[in-house]
Amino acid sequence: MTKYVKQEMNDLNGSGKKRAYYRLETIRNLSGEEFIEIMAGRHAGVNPAMVKQVLYQVAEDMAFYMAMGYTVTLDGIGTFRPSLGMKRGKQMEEMDENATKRNAQSICVDNINFRAAKRLIKRTNSECELERSGTHKLHQSPYNKEERLKLAQDFLEEHPYMRVENYISLTKLSRASATRELRELSKQPDSGIGWTGRGSSKLYVKKERETLPLDTSH
Repeated sequence: MTKYVKQEMNDLNGSGKKRAYYRLETIRNLSGEEFIEIMAGRHAGVNPAMVKQVLYQVAEDMAFYMAMGYTVTLDGIGTFRPSLGMKRGKQMEEMDENATKRNAQSICVDNINFRAAKRLIKRTNSECELERSGTHKLHQSPYNKEERLKLAQDFLEEHPYMRVENYISLTKLSRASATRELRELSKQPDSGIGWTGRGSSKLYVKKERETLPLDTSH
């Protein structure tokens, strides 16, 4: 049986009503090596080394053609589409005619969006026998966003760096919310918060806040 949980949602429209959605309870992630070994065990004649080589080549060729401007659809799996973002340290260009213009060197492919094929969704659903696990409520922070920023800034005044765990402890946010908010704050030039490292070793550090030049036209 596959377990699911009832998850409380954020009240985005300010209605005051607590809404919920349902999500599968993940057991763990299957690595590529594990998945290939499982395939070999389920299907006679499947050569794990051959499957690994084919998957590697598929990834390489997908990257090549997506870089040229194509989207790639794998029948029964879904469609992959690259998306663009700004390189580290660069801010998104504004539509104002007087705003700073960005050139191609400031832009990069920062994600690959995936849309699952209907067949994959239907097949997954047909194999899924659901069993309720429980209810998860949101971790509501007692502080507003400005207060949470001040807590982070004060922490970095006394410590050389801050981890997500520190921010969770300070703000009482959930891990997902704390991670997302720190990522957003580190992109704001006036937050006083920067970052170094990546993945599980990512650290948030104090940075000098950018200030606007004085208007001397008057």
